Amino acid sequence: MQHTTSSRKVATVKRITFWSMLLFVLLLLAGCGTSTSGDAGKSSIEELTKVEVTEYEGKDLSSIADFRENSIKGPQYIDIDSYRLKIDGLVEKPAELTYEEVLDNKQYKKLVTLNCVEGWSVDILWQGVLLKDIFAEVGVKEGAKTVIFYAVDGYSTSLPLQTILDRNMMIAYKMNDVVLPPERGFPFQLVAEDKLGYKWIKWITRIELSDDVNYRGYWEQRGFSNDAAID
Repeated sequence: MQHTTSSRKVATVKRITFWSMLLFVLLLLAGCGTSTSGDAGKSSIEELTKVEVTEYEGKDLSSIADFRENSIKGPQYIDIDSYRLKIDGLVEKPAELTYEEVLDNKQYKKLVTLNCVEGWSVDILWQGVLLKDIFAEVGVKEGAKTVIFYAVDGYSTSLPLQTILDRNMMIAYKMNDVVLPPERGFPFQLVAEDKLGYKWIKWITRIELSDDVNYRGYWEQRGFSNDAAID
């Protein structure tokens, strides 16, 4: 009887040990799984601040970390291998360009200030390609007056074609000499000079040439000025 009781105690201890170890393993796995894209993004931004340039032509630059997260669905993460930038609408030769094909165009650098309607601003060195060079490749049809930009998260905005051409606006793939992290719009962000931040669309996947001068994007449909001019 004593032997049987002892055996039962041993078996009970073994069962408790087994379930305890199983619970421990599950907790470890859960801990690994709790790393969110936000955490990864934070780490990515912190790493980039160590290598970004902080001055350009005698002017101090803002940091990549000096932005606030205010996108409509949070940071977007694009698979660059399957990424295509679609150019369509009133163009002679609609195109779907890979990341590398976009960057085959001549590249430029510009120090431009982004002003947000929330009251903050950043001075960033942007590097990218001019939209007019891309438009030259596809051929803009007569009647095109508006350029509509679409993002992977459903965001959109627009600018007059002539404004883009007159100001040599670019889509940027670098900021402060480092490639845009996903949180800042990788692969491309519009550098909408002299316009408020909601025109600086990130994660661009499509650019449409249109004759619709009354087009309203995401925030413009919600009462924001379609001009977005900085006073």
